[in-house]
Order: sequence, then structure tokens, then C-alpha cells
Amino acid sequence: MVCFRLSLAPGSGLVLLCLVLGAVSSYALELTLMNSEKATCLYAKWQMNFTIGYETTSNKYKIVTISGLGNATYNGSTCGDDQTGPKIEVQFGSGFSWTVNFTKEVSTYSVENISFSYDTHDNTTFPDAKEKDVFTVYDPVALRIPLDDIFRCNAVLTLQGDKVVQNYWDVHVQAYVQNGTVSTKEFLCDKDKTSTTVAPIVPTSLPSPTTTPTPKEKPETGSYSVNNTNGTCLLATMGLQLNITHDKVTSVININPNTTDFTGSCHSQTALLRLNSSNIKYLDFVFAVKNENRFYLKEVNVSMRLDNGSVFSTANNNLSYWDAPLGSSYMCNKEQTVSVSGAFQINTFDLRVQPFSVIEGKYSTAQDCSADDDNFLVPIAVGAALAGVLILVLLAYFIGLKRHHTGYEQF
Repeated sequence: MVCFRLSLAPGSGLVLLCLVLGAVSSYALELTLMNSEKATCLYAKWQMNFTIGYETTSNKYKIVTISGLGNATYNGSTCGDDQTGPKIEVQFGSGFSWTVNFTKEVSTYSVENISFSYDTHDNTTFPDAKEKDVFTVYDPVALRIPLDDIFRCNAVLTLQGDKVVQNYWDVHVQAYVQNGTVSTKEFLCDKDKTSTTVAPIVPTSLPSPTTTPTPKEKPETGSYSVNNTNGTCLLATMGLQLNITHDKVTSVININPNTTDFTGSCHSQTALLRLNSSNIKYLDFVFAVKNENRFYLKEVNVSMRLDNGSVFSTANNNLSYWDAPLGSSYMCNKEQTVSVSGAFQINTFDLRVQPFSVIEGKYSTAQDCSADDDNFLVPIAVGAALAGVLILVLLAYFIGLKRHHTGYEQF
């Protein structure tokens, strides 16, 4: 007997209403399996998303993020028997499936492996995929947990592959529930052991329609990089300050690079830098090549938990920032603002990025943002000079005209 329910993240509203309206893109999956005696034998609750890269028919490389799992089913999930271990199987979207297998030893159980399959015949998600097929990525995990404990990991766990990046967070799982009762004794992942829990800020009075955030000091500059089989393929150095407006309350958050993890991927036409921390599920910077000779920041995606416990998410895949020639880096030491949406802006400080053509792990010659200012000033200076010349010509004309008129009067 299998019992399951799909519940939204805390504070997201009613389940049925949100499923009908499609208003929420981040779901908590929850599964309870029962044995023949109707006793709970497996319990799991978690959130996940997937970033998939694929080659298009025009030989470009695209990246898509799969996060809406509202139509998930759990066909094939089982508590196992004497021959096979427990298994969770999830199906969602058009041709997506996800499986995790568990094994048991004397006093422990293990998350043995995870597999994820996707079908590029799905023209909604992969409309221009060059290769139409079913692809499966397989990741051994071998995470060992005491038999009587429930595994918990609120931080983001990432499985990094060549074409697929998997992210998991708010994970609670006990594959071998003892005596039908889910354990209250938690076995924490390493990230949860080292992370510091921040108490929510509870306002003592109703907020005004829009509150003004307290100005924050300049954020600390962090250094980030992405590696592939050929070595370092992306470099980024920057201080990041997030400006978020949510429920008419504006927050300013400085990213601390010392407590921020980073992953990513590099391809011929696109590159991804993903940051995450205890409260940031993901902050993605997606770069792209244009006109075969320049790169720019094309897309930013973010999902994070705010101090009041609510989840803030937004995305924009039509940006145009940090433009520079391929083979160079982009640099801007002054403060810049990347406007992702009306509710989300990123202030950058001491910025330098190179998402393509990194040689020996070092930055190439930089194009400075001051050059943009110079390019803006040149037409102004030329216009001012032309205006000055025009004024001088007019003055000379009027002076000459006046002298000529005076000569006629004397005659």
C-alpha cells in the first residue's frame, strides 16, 4: 500500500489552490510508504531541482532548469523485501524520472545511488534539441546512516555532472522505519553540522507599505571558479549585495564568500556559475556567447529563504550585462547594479569575470567598465565641440554683417 501527498513549502498557501493556479514553482515532495500491515516502513520529504545542458540543432548549447514538480507521481516506490532494498521512484513532467535506492546493513542503512532520466523528445522543454533520446545520469552516493535515525539536510546538496546538475535541500528521509514510527533522532549532513541557524526576525509592529532598508557596508569580495576536464574554465571575483523586495518589505543582504559554496558548468556557448549557502538555495549566473566573438551575462536565477522564513524566487533570462570580447575578462571596480526584476537587484563591487577561454587558470586582459563611460562621453564631447564651432561661425557672421552695414551708413 502506498500513501503519498504533495505539499507546498511552508507559508506558500493551500495545496489545491496552488496546483490549480500554478503559482508556486518550488515544491516539497513528501512520501510515506506502508507495508502489508499498514505500518509506515519508509518516510521521505525533500525538495529538488535539475539544471540540464543540451546541444541545439544550430550547434549552440542551451541550459534549462527543471523545478516545477507539482505533477509528481511515485509509481514503483517500495519498502523492499528480503531480496531487494527500499526504493523511491518519482515521475514528473514529460518523461522525467528520478530514483534513489537504499541498502541495509546490521546497524546502518545507506543511500546507495541516485539516477535521473530525461527525454529530449519533450518539445516543450527541449524544442530544438539536436539529439532526441532518453538520457540517464547515475550517481553513486554511499551515504551511511544509523538504522534508527532519520537523515536531515536543510542545506543544498549538489551532484555535479557534465550535462546535469542536481540540487537537493530540506531533505528528511528514513528508509527503514522501525515499528511503524518515524524517528525523531536526526542524523545531520555535514553542511547542517557546520551551518549556523539564524533566528527569524519577528516584527513587533505592522510594517509600513514599503520599508526602507538600513544601508549595509560594502560586501566582502569573493573568488569563485568552475573546473571541467581541461582545468579551470570560469573565473569570477566580486562582492555581491542583494536587494530584495518581498511583501512590501525591502531587505539588503551581503553575501559572505566564506560561507558560500559554488559549482557550475562550462560549454562552448554557455557557462554557469551557481552559488549556494545555508539560506540561498541557488543563485545562478548564466553567461552566453553572442555574435561568435563576445560574451555577456544573459540570465540570473535565485531562490532563497528570507529572515522571516518565507521563500523568495525570481528569474530573468533576457539580461545584457558584463559584455566583453571572447578571450578577455570583464572588470568593473566601481559599484554596478544588475536589475533582475522589480523586486530583485544585485549590486556588484570589485567585479571581474571570465566565463570563457580561461588559460592556465588566470584572467586574460580585462575590458574595464570605464571604457563604457568613455564611449558614452565621446559623442557628448564631439557634439559639444561642433556646437562650439557653430557658435563661433555665427558670431563671425554677425560681426561681419554689422561692419558691412556700418560701411554703407558712412557712405
